[in-house]
Amino acid sequence: MRFRVYKRKVVILTLVVVVCGLAFWTSVKLKKSSRVVVPKEADVARRSSSSQHLPNEDTPRINHPEKHLGKEVKPEVDNTTLVYRGIVFQLNFDQTVRHEEKFRAVRKKDDLVVVVQVHNRPDYLRLLVESLRKARGVENILLIFSHDFWSPEINQVVASVDFCQVLQIFFPFSIQLYPQEFPGHDPRDCPRDISKIDALKLDCINAEYCPRLVRIRALKDHRGLVLLIEEDHFLSPDFLHLLKLMSILKRENCPDCDILSLGSYGHISYASKANKVEVKAWKSTEHNMGMALSRETYQKLIQCTDAFCTYDDYNWDWSLQHLTVTCLPSYWKVMVSEAPRVFHAGDCGMHHKKSVCMPSSQKTKR
Repeated sequence: MRFRVYKRKVVILTLVVVVCGLAFWTSVKLKKSSRVVVPKEADVARRSSSSQHLPNEDTPRINHPEKHLGKEVKPEVDNTTLVYRGIVFQLNFDQTVRHEEKFRAVRKKDDLVVVVQVHNRPDYLRLLVESLRKARGVENILLIFSHDFWSPEINQVVASVDFCQVLQIFFPFSIQLYPQEFPGHDPRDCPRDISKIDALKLDCINAEYCPRLVRIRALKDHRGLVLLIEEDHFLSPDFLHLLKLMSILKRENCPDCDILSLGSYGHISYASKANKVEVKAWKSTEHNMGMALSRETYQKLIQCTDAFCTYDDYNWDWSLQHLTVTCLPSYWKVMVSEAPRVFHAGDCGMHHKKSVCMPSSQKTKR
């Protein structure tokens, strides 16, 4: 069989192939150029911010007011705040316990949990960490730092803790993370001294708000004591030993004691009071340092969540005092050490008014 090659047909076939190739290449290019690139949240914030501050006067503006009726206007958020929000969310989600393996053998399931409320005073926190380091039996505790402020300096102080298990949690809706919306200063906020009834009538945005919590998975099945302290407290080396003795005494002689307290603000001679405790009605102005509570006491508080959240005061201890007279079935009973094992940084507290304040000198006075 003979095959004949027709030059004209070959040329036509070649042209058809070239045309088809060009058409296919053009369609692929158009598809690539039409893809939507989703920018990161920080990029969106930066672009929206720049577009608002640098408007293009040559671009015609078309207003559609009907589309914006009832739509909430989001405040501008800078990139740093967005980064902090992301870090806080991730840390709260992970809830990684540091040194867990190192101290797993010595820490029992229901050993003491110490929760430190941390603000933004690293000098005080260093004193507290130093006092904890010197405490006998501290390797058995779980130490939780609860922050309402993101600070690299404070994180360095926390990172220096190598003597026990450590967990950091962060309040997810702090003023630092939401400076221009609730709980920060939003122009749509309710007036400062308005009642809740009037706030609901005004329909201001924080009329129904209640504090948000971070649930700690490490404490899900915890049945032991939880000790609450603040960053400007420091503890004596024997505070753990005393707390164990008080816990035994409560179980045997005072089962209706709601709170164990490591001390009050009075200066007591240790020689005569070191091994003595007293039982009395709990007062926020006297027994708000070194409070240890059980799961049973916590469950009673949970029943008063609405009363706690709606009481208009920023002092958590005064809010608890309010519960003891309005919501709880009876006044709290506290067992308190007559010779304190917890100390406040004196004149360097939250309401300090002096121009010079040295936390280290306050510790020396003790």
